[in-house]
Amino acid sequence: MDDFVQWAIAMVQSVDPVLRTVLAGVAVMLETSILIGLIVPGDTVVLVASIGVASWTEGVVLGAVVVVGALIGESIGFWLGRWVGPHIRSSWLGRRIGEEHWVRAERYLLRRGGVAIFLSRFLPVLHSLVPLTVGMSGYAYRRFIAWTLPACILWTTIYVGVAATAAGNYDELSARVHNAGYIFVGIIIALLVAVVVGKKVLARIEARHMAHDHHADADDAHTEDGPRTEP
Repeated sequence: MDDFVQWAIAMVQSVDPVLRTVLAGVAVMLETSILIGLIVPGDTVVLVASIGVASWTEGVVLGAVVVVGALIGESIGFWLGRWVGPHIRSSWLGRRIGEEHWVRAERYLLRRGGVAIFLSRFLPVLHSLVPLTVGMSGYAYRRFIAWTLPACILWTTIYVGVAATAAGNYDELSARVHNAGYIFVGIIIALLVAVVVGKKVLARIEARHMAHDHHADADDAHTEDGPRTEP
């Protein structure tokens, strides 16, 4: 396992740092724009690129490029929503996504406002739909960026920080600990599991909030439309 991990790290590091960084930025940009994020694993590309980080400078540059890429992608999604959102929603791709997901994104944004924009970066499906939905809603772009920027920074810090730190300390770890490769792989797997579980837990919590709000709206509507007795 140690030899395999050393080979994997060396292979990633053998790729030109500029190319690695650009690919990571483009991947995360595509993940949040034009619904491509539903099929492009931007987080996986960022994780692999982070393993190849050989210095703090490379790590900081990679993190900055990933944040910028995420902001560009979400901005593209926002402005597409503002300009042609309804056409995208009614297109073949929009129908394939499912009207229930569009309605969910709309209701989520309506109920949670800026918090929905922040949390959507960590939620499956919604992280691609929310920027488009925000654009269609008439929400101010400045407010949109103010909420999505800290989310992008936090997301990038988790992915780049953990993977780059684990890879950067591997040589020292392998010199001190037998079978250090298992520890390294365990760290990466733990990160992936934590991300997946965290997304699912957060999605369930938000789904419960939305379901509760939906039932509350239905109850209010029923009360308002119910029979009234004359005095």
